Amino acid sequence: MKKIILASKSIDRSKILNRLNIPFEILTTNINESDYKDRYSNSIDLVKELAKAKALKAKELLKNEAIGTVIIAADTIVEFNGKIIGKAQNEGEAFKILKSLINRTHNLITGIALTSIDDPKIIVDYDITVVTFTELSEDDIRNYIKTEEWKGRAGAYSIRDRASLFIKEIRGSPSNVIGLPMHKIFKILKSEFNLNLFEN
Repeated sequence: MKKIILASKSIDRSKILNRLNIPFEILTTNINESDYKDRYSNSIDLVKELAKAKALKAKELLKNEAIGTVIIAADTIVEFNGKIIGKAQNEGEAFKILKSLINRTHNLITGIALTSIDDPKIIVDYDITVVTFTELSEDDIRNYIKTEEWKGRAGAYSIRDRASLFIKEIRGSPSNVIGLPMHKIFKILKSEFNLNLFEN
């Protein structure tokens, strides 16, 4: 069985792999995302480049790791009205972001990058899920913010938790909303790295 490294500190991404009973280890790369946001205004380019940077950094840190070890890296953003919405830095920002998304539709875009310790290739891809919020009062938003689920999450919400109460519609991969488009990761691992998650 090949070892899987998740190059992400995202709790939600870890929960996906845990729920699927996929053994993995976490490695935080601490990439400076601000540098990339200044260089890439296109949402898809941004998440792909960030995911690639995380994967390559993890590969560098794990150069003495066992042969066959596979690295999965990802980055997720919310795009609304052509603008990139990242993670809220405080409660005020979280409120502003959530209020702007009420009763509207936005894109949740995840870039992924997969590589192996002993393989020079790196496969980079992305996925888009379209999410529509229902109507919410300002008190509803404030009560949601009190749960602190918004912390560290693109768009200031987590669909896995109480945000599911105000998500009206999802078009696309549900796992992508949580931060890992598993249907794409499954195919890439199988075709490019000879790793079948059904057999892991």
